[in-house]
Amino acid sequence: MSFSDLSVLVLISLLLVLLPAPGLAAMFKKAGIPSWKAWIPFYNTWEMHNATGLRKHWFFWQFIPVVGWFITLWIFVEWAKLFGKFKLWEHAATVLVPFLYFPYVGYNKDDRFLGREVVKKHRKSASREWIDAAVFAIVAATLIRTFVFEAYVIPTGSMEKTLLINDFLFVSKLTYGPRIPNTPLAVPFVHHTVPYLNTKSYTEIIKIPYTRWFEKKVDRNDVVVFNFPAGDTLTKEFDSKFPYYDMVRAYGRDKVWEDYTVTTRPVDKRENYIKRCVGIAGDTIEIREGILYVNGQAAFVSPTQATYYVVETNNVRLDEDVLREAGVHLNQDDESPDFVNRQGYSYMINLTNPEVEIVKKIQGVTSVKRDIINNYGDTYPNDTTYFNWSIDNFGRLWVPKKGATIQLTPPNILLYKRAIQVYENNKWEERDGKIFINGAPADNYTFKMNYFWMMGDNRHKSQDSRFWGFVPEDHIVGGAWLIWMSWDKGPRWNRIFKRIH
Repeated sequence: MSFSDLSVLVLISLLLVLLPAPGLAAMFKKAGIPSWKAWIPFYNTWEMHNATGLRKHWFFWQFIPVVGWFITLWIFVEWAKLFGKFKLWEHAATVLVPFLYFPYVGYNKDDRFLGREVVKKHRKSASREWIDAAVFAIVAATLIRTFVFEAYVIPTGSMEKTLLINDFLFVSKLTYGPRIPNTPLAVPFVHHTVPYLNTKSYTEIIKIPYTRWFEKKVDRNDVVVFNFPAGDTLTKEFDSKFPYYDMVRAYGRDKVWEDYTVTTRPVDKRENYIKRCVGIAGDTIEIREGILYVNGQAAFVSPTQATYYVVETNNVRLDEDVLREAGVHLNQDDESPDFVNRQGYSYMINLTNPEVEIVKKIQGVTSVKRDIINNYGDTYPNDTTYFNWSIDNFGRLWVPKKGATIQLTPPNILLYKRAIQVYENNKWEERDGKIFINGAPADNYTFKMNYFWMMGDNRHKSQDSRFWGFVPEDHIVGGAWLIWMSWDKGPRWNRIFKRIH
């Protein structure tokens, strides 16, 4: 854990004991404690701790990162009991919204400080003990999942050979600052759909605008988890496996709405994707013959980044066993295998740069050349009028930066309209040859957010920004941190507890 991450944990601990201070001041007054003590971090919990009669060592447990949060909340509950608060909903309010509940108790004329005697006389049933334990566990897990880290499993090969299918990761929420959920009312421990019931796991009765605490920048070449930007609209039948906008381009909007169930999702409930951030706000991206350039310079190439090469031999057969024995990792489980015998002695093999050097040394190999795919029109912005781009010949493209202004020319409209209209929530109209943004005529636009360009390390087998464009800052979930388990017909021991780079 970095010093920066530790600083975030300390700040969250301070907020936890400071936010309830206005209500605590009134409660302290009722308890005969000077109200000014409520405003001093941890001095306030010391006074609550003393009033409850808990053993002194529990106070100091508050200073252990993360664990201390739950000790603080437990002290809050024990403190609330001194006011005769024993009901489940009262304890839930104490834990979940003490900054609202404590003022209610403190300024409510009917609530009085009753002291330890009322706590000694109260007896909870066995079932209530279990319920309290379960509620506390749910709150603890939710806090950790929201503010510290979340478990994630790699479902596809888009990041191979950096991350493999069935790598289990910890995603750090501290890397870029914890993002407050847009939809806080949700079933715990599931993302957007309740398993088996196949229903939404959340409600949008309460919606919180984009808020990130202790925000830190996304660095170029970070491995990042984010919500799928094009997942705002989807079909229940395919979800992100066949994105809605791709379906509309393939079948037409009317056909999609007629034959499928179309729905929408808020930002925090869209599918989680994991890619490498190759371009940050203000960068200019270009791909030439399969090689990525950022701001005119050849970009960083991870030693585990892979792409297809055409390998030819002099009448020597290659097979998977030969390649694996030589040290080449091959994935044959998905729909596009890493090794294909095209015809005769010509092969298409998915290789990293170090593996290219290995293959060149195999006896009989005469040629190893990068395979270039030019699928013009299939990539962002899916319009060949101005942009005849492919996954291996793409750009130049500028990544939007907060506070930067662009002119609304026809090419720029194709590139940035979705960011302006959808991601930044503006009303876009075109009439009489003019553009109106939020009802006002506009020939330029100033961006409100930073954006990022994400690409999979498995360059020829990745659905990434080349197909659906920019990732807004409010879609960033966290940084991929550690592989805690990896599985392929058994544990892959060499990958367990491996840091992600």
